[in-house]
Amino acid sequence: MIPPETRSDVGSGMKTQLKQAKLGRLTPEIRSVARAEGMDSTALLHSVARGDVVVMRRGKRSVGIGKSLKTKVNVNIGTSPIRVDPDEEVKKAVLAERCRADTLTDLSMGGDIRAIRTRIFENTTIPITTVPIYQAAAEIGLQNLDEDQLIRIIRQQAGEGVSSFVLHFTNNEIFAKYRKKARIMGVVSKGGSMTIAWMNLSGRENPFITCLDEILAILKRHDIVLSLGNTMRSGCIHDAMDKAQKEEMKLNAMLAKRAYEEDVQVIVEGMGGHVRADLIVRYVKRYKKASNAPLFVAGPLPIDIAVGHDHIAGCVGASIAAGAGADYLCYITPAEHLGLPGPEQVREGLIAFRIAAHIGDSIKYGPDRRDRELAMRRADLDWEGQFSYALDGERAREMAPTDGPCTMCGEFCAIKMMRGL
Repeated sequence: MIPPETRSDVGSGMKTQLKQAKLGRLTPEIRSVARAEGMDSTALLHSVARGDVVVMRRGKRSVGIGKSLKTKVNVNIGTSPIRVDPDEEVKKAVLAERCRADTLTDLSMGGDIRAIRTRIFENTTIPITTVPIYQAAAEIGLQNLDEDQLIRIIRQQAGEGVSSFVLHFTNNEIFAKYRKKARIMGVVSKGGSMTIAWMNLSGRENPFITCLDEILAILKRHDIVLSLGNTMRSGCIHDAMDKAQKEEMKLNAMLAKRAYEEDVQVIVEGMGGHVRADLIVRYVKRYKKASNAPLFVAGPLPIDIAVGHDHIAGCVGASIAAGAGADYLCYITPAEHLGLPGPEQVREGLIAFRIAAHIGDSIKYGPDRRDRELAMRRADLDWEGQFSYALDGERAREMAPTDGPCTMCGEFCAIKMMRGL
């Protein structure tokens, strides 16, 4: 597939990372990701060319997502129609980047959406994703929205420098299958439900499908990653995978192939939502068999009764999913199912899912050297050394004693007692 030439691309115009990889051109972005991942740049080039890996870019920042790379974590932020505090959203965004989120998704639906997004751009450097139908529904209304207006918003956001779009491609045929199967929770994807509602109001097919050629041209022009939304995901663990989910999985796999052929980088969202713990590995493997594109999962939540602590339950589900092969995790906060999260809940959710990503990577690739390094510092009773290797050294420092021994054991510290024996 790839010619032997692996020179850096110079003056390539608007060719996408995927197109350049197919041509065997080793771009600065691919080199940057290879350095960050500690892998051979030519091997990464081949992965990008196959579509196993996407390079999500924003300015000088490049994040690699996909096979053989570290599991990445996305943080959702954004206003709601009933809670609009742009300062707080900026605070969440800054906090997420400081706590090492890999990407941000702005889901704003209240206030001046473009102005809020501009402020988020001004205060962060990591890649930003949007769900264009959110802004369309908030500003125009689903009952008044037409395809031209939706395309205008997609073009507008693309011009602002958005790194990735989530678009939901469910169709009338899949929705008909969904209606034949009784679910407790129905459709719980907000973007997916908006898309279906528009289809029902207009009596027409999904606009993302009917306008696919135009959308792919926009994505290609700006090298924006297409994230194929997961409309039919389960909203509770008793809503197991049904025909609608299976058909959407097949459709997204087909669309991923189509995008790849058009040199558009693509991610498949799947298996997210609520999934019984014993089914997570099976479902991940099913999605991976359907498409080689990077797999993005929201959660999943393996139980429904952890309300108020869903970030913990989600960490468990996400650890299993990442270990089974999921490449990209969307975090969950303690406020899931309850309300818009505040900054501290964003932090808690992000740390939980960074833990999940690390556990998943330890399953996929074996133990990480950081665990060994921290253990060695712990054996030396080196507090600062432990903090430097901890996923959340800031929190660890807050909880540790400022002087003297650990308050758990005092003079009966096992490590101290066993020294020299």
